[in-house]
Amino acid sequence: MIMKGQKINDRYQIIKSIGEGGMANVYLAYDTILDRNVAVKVLRGDLSTDEKFVKRFQREALSASSLTHPNIVEVYDVGEDAGNFYIVMEYIEGKQLKQLIKKRGKLLPSEVIDIMTQICEGLAVAHDSYIIHRDIKPQNIMILDSGLIKITDFGIAMALNNTQLTQTNSVMGSVHYLPPEQASGKGATIQSDIYSMGIMMYELLTGKLPFRGENAVEIALKQLKEELPDVRDEVDVPNSIVNVLKKCTAKNPKNRYEDAREMLEDIKTCMDESREDEPIIEYKYPEDLKLKPKTDSNEDENEEPEEIITKEIDEETIKKENKLLLILGIIFTTIVIIITTVFVIIPKIVASRDVTIPKTENLTEAKAEAKLKKAGLKIAPENKETSSDDVKKGKVVKTSPKAGRVVKYGTEVTLYISTGSEKIKLDDFTGKNAQTIRNKLEKKNIQVLIEKKSVDNPSKVNANTIVDQDPAAGEIIYPGDSITLYVPDIDELYPDFTNGDYTIKEIEKFADKYDIDLTIDYVTTSDYAPGSVISQSRSANSKIRSGASLTISVAKAPSTTVVKPDNKEENKQNNNTNQEKTDTQDETDE
Repeated sequence: MIMKGQKINDRYQIIKSIGEGGMANVYLAYDTILDRNVAVKVLRGDLSTDEKFVKRFQREALSASSLTHPNIVEVYDVGEDAGNFYIVMEYIEGKQLKQLIKKRGKLLPSEVIDIMTQICEGLAVAHDSYIIHRDIKPQNIMILDSGLIKITDFGIAMALNNTQLTQTNSVMGSVHYLPPEQASGKGATIQSDIYSMGIMMYELLTGKLPFRGENAVEIALKQLKEELPDVRDEVDVPNSIVNVLKKCTAKNPKNRYEDAREMLEDIKTCMDESREDEPIIEYKYPEDLKLKPKTDSNEDENEEPEEIITKEIDEETIKKENKLLLILGIIFTTIVIIITTVFVIIPKIVASRDVTIPKTENLTEAKAEAKLKKAGLKIAPENKETSSDDVKKGKVVKTSPKAGRVVKYGTEVTLYISTGSEKIKLDDFTGKNAQTIRNKLEKKNIQVLIEKKSVDNPSKVNANTIVDQDPAAGEIIYPGDSITLYVPDIDELYPDFTNGDYTIKEIEKFADKYDIDLTIDYVTTSDYAPGSVISQSRSANSKIRSGASLTISVAKAPSTTVVKPDNKEENKQNNNTNQEKTDTQDETDE
């Protein structure tokens, strides 16, 4: 049990617990060396006894530590202290996307597209390096108050891929987003992440999970066999979004996006008007994968099903192939033994040595590589670049794994080469949307503050439009610096709908935009042109409040009375009666 005040690895001092899960507990801690708060995720004790898991955990978590992107929670350190295996990560002051769904239910399509765009941008970096998350779900996505998205648990998700399927608490949280190929017992691919993103996108749009059941097996069977429900049954979205969901959640991975980068390019334009009514896609490859449960008489009837892909092969072909395999097996057996001895057994003896990664900061690339090779370490095929205010361009900023870590002989090390100080020349942001500019700047690691400022003509500016900035346009700042964006100190106000500038359709769009309950009351009158707005229940220039009600009275023409020439007196009486009814109706409407 980790206690408040306890130090992990004589460095990370525990401040408080900030989360508990089936696999690990998360703590807010203070890094006494780098003077910063961090999140420390300590794995559950019983997992540390699984030797295969421990090795996989260390390997995958170290791999995840190489990912650097504004939409990915950075992994700082991985290690073990007194039997506790831990990951040290960037501390995020935000909330899980799952908490946002529980609080608000379904989100607006524009909000969903912004969230999914950021997730795709982060995953695209991972997929470019062929790193698979394997556990994409709202619980592993953090959202900051600024709207910035952070993907968490890369290291744990990859390391726990096999282990978690045997843990009830964990699988029930993940099976709702589990791709069919994983539900059937097969390995995960990059396209497995795509499927999970599609399920999560459906949940964001509707506030509901598409596949539900009483236990994990029931849900997994639905992932295997049932099509994703049509999102248009729950919410009004354009065909382009329907197509994105179809391409994400295809049962056959061949029908999905190749990776997150391909999905990102498609999702960037899915809100364009030109794509609103595009044809619903048809899958190129068959979706009806043949699936059947295992038939071992001793297994439980709730055993997870496996995917069976049948092939038409006649018996003669099978016999020929078996004979060929037998001959090849005999020929290569001796070769395999020799190769194993020379290239596996002997290197393992050497690789069992522990090596401390030497310091290479501020060295040239050539000198750093020579120093690492001399220590018995391998150099990654490609070095990476990163900006630095302290290290000159062309010299080493850091390594991954970092200097001072004890690793096995022959471990591959990646060098991070400085591109110099990352200067940013500020544009003139006045007149632009504050939230849009904020998101762009925060992706460049610029801290953005939005404050209100008085303006001379509040009626002529939008509440989210930038009217000033500090520092000013043209000035130079660096990652980590801050900028203040000023927006008008105004409330959005109701316009005057009776001035003739608004059609009924435009008023309906206005009500949808601000989530206003609109009632249209048609009044029979000859004093106004048909379709004219006579009055409105919310006065012009009053403050707009989401969820409020608004009633507008709209003129309609009175009915026409036909006069018969041979019954003048009767027609006159009828006209008087009709006029009395109209007057009574007008009084009622008023």
